[in-house]
Amino acid sequence: MDKKALIDKLFQLGKERGLEDMEVSYQNGTSFSLNIFKKDIDGYSLAESDVLSFRGLYNGKMGYSYTEKVDETSIELLVNNAIENAQIISSEDQVEIFAGSKEYKDVVSYNPELEKVTELEKIEFAKKAEEIAYNLDSRVSTVQTSFYADSSSESMICNTKGLNLQNKSNYAVSYIGVVVKDGDDIKSKYSFVFGRDFSKFNPEKLAREAVEEAISMLGAKSIKSGNYPVIIKNDTMADLLQAFTGIFSAENVQKDLSLLKGKINEQIASIKLSLIDNPFMEDGLASRSYDAEGAACTFKHVIENGVLKTYLYNLKTAKKDNVETTGNSLGGSGIGPSNFYIKSGDRGLDEIVSTIDSGLLITKLDGLHSGLNAISGDFSLSSSGYEIENGKIKRPVEQITIAGNFFEMLNNIEEIGNDLKFGFPESSCIGSPSIKFNSLAVAGE
Repeated sequence: MDKKALIDKLFQLGKERGLEDMEVSYQNGTSFSLNIFKKDIDGYSLAESDVLSFRGLYNGKMGYSYTEKVDETSIELLVNNAIENAQIISSEDQVEIFAGSKEYKDVVSYNPELEKVTELEKIEFAKKAEEIAYNLDSRVSTVQTSFYADSSSESMICNTKGLNLQNKSNYAVSYIGVVVKDGDDIKSKYSFVFGRDFSKFNPEKLAREAVEEAISMLGAKSIKSGNYPVIIKNDTMADLLQAFTGIFSAENVQKDLSLLKGKINEQIASIKLSLIDNPFMEDGLASRSYDAEGAACTFKHVIENGVLKTYLYNLKTAKKDNVETTGNSLGGSGIGPSNFYIKSGDRGLDEIVSTIDSGLLITKLDGLHSGLNAISGDFSLSSSGYEIENGKIKRPVEQITIAGNFFEMLNNIEEIGNDLKFGFPESSCIGSPSIKFNSLAVAGE
């Protein structure tokens, strides 16, 4: 049975059983991954998923159900489970089935050329990256992993109000982790690349970045405690921003779980800071035309020149605030951004480093899940990077902790670099340039 016939039957049975408005979200996907270790395939996976989610209004309450067996035998179960679920829901929040937005922007999130890359090419890429890493420097003792993965999916949202949206997307990612050793001094680093154009994946660039960064940290020591001007490097800053993305969710604002409540159109950050949510970004991994509720996505400045302009909304939270949804529903997982990034400035990283007489360049933050409070903004994080002296990188630094408050940091920005980069893996849709802050507390020796 084709999907349209299956969905029509599902809606028909739901109507017979007393469900009012109904909606189906369907996703089919394939994923491939492999890992190379010492020239051999150490891990290999090829998987396919097929998931249908169903929801419907029953006596004014929204019931939900889903199945991974997408065929006619699941219709009865989906309807019954949705009704049972609706009967036990106690929330008074009004949830609606969305009829659709006035218009949807065309977004390219699929590259057919990626599907033509053969398994042999993927294996050879990962092997080549590992080989290059070993050959770059005799101090490379181990390549922990040389990994490649890609994914392709087709999705659909349709409902009894006439909404019928479809999307196709794919992407690939590769990363390499290396260990370097000089006597008893051991350091490890990884580098990554992701996108939809395999021809732009360069195994030498990938390997060289990891090896050179690992070697540059050999001999790292702590630094005297104090307050220093600090540059947080682009992908590391993206990781920090990712940990605080929840403060921009309208749901958290409405639940008093964000200090940004009541601050729309107020100056909350340096005038140099603009924070963008861009679902239409070319090659963005989170680029999309519509969100999980079928609402059209929108390009927006969440912060513009330091002024908070909007929260991220889904249908329910937008109705509470009497505004339009921003198209940021993630479905069952709540509200979240698309391609979410701090707008680049004009200066290169080297130029920003040259403005510091005595300070730090931070390239790694540990403990982002346990060392910060996303509500208060306070953080204390184990860090590593480089000491800056007289405008130049002096030496590597480790065994330090930087502490501060995220909201205060936003107001203490001195420079924003021109090197926008997206993080990895959790922050692959969160990006930032390198940013210089006028002062952060550093605990070291």
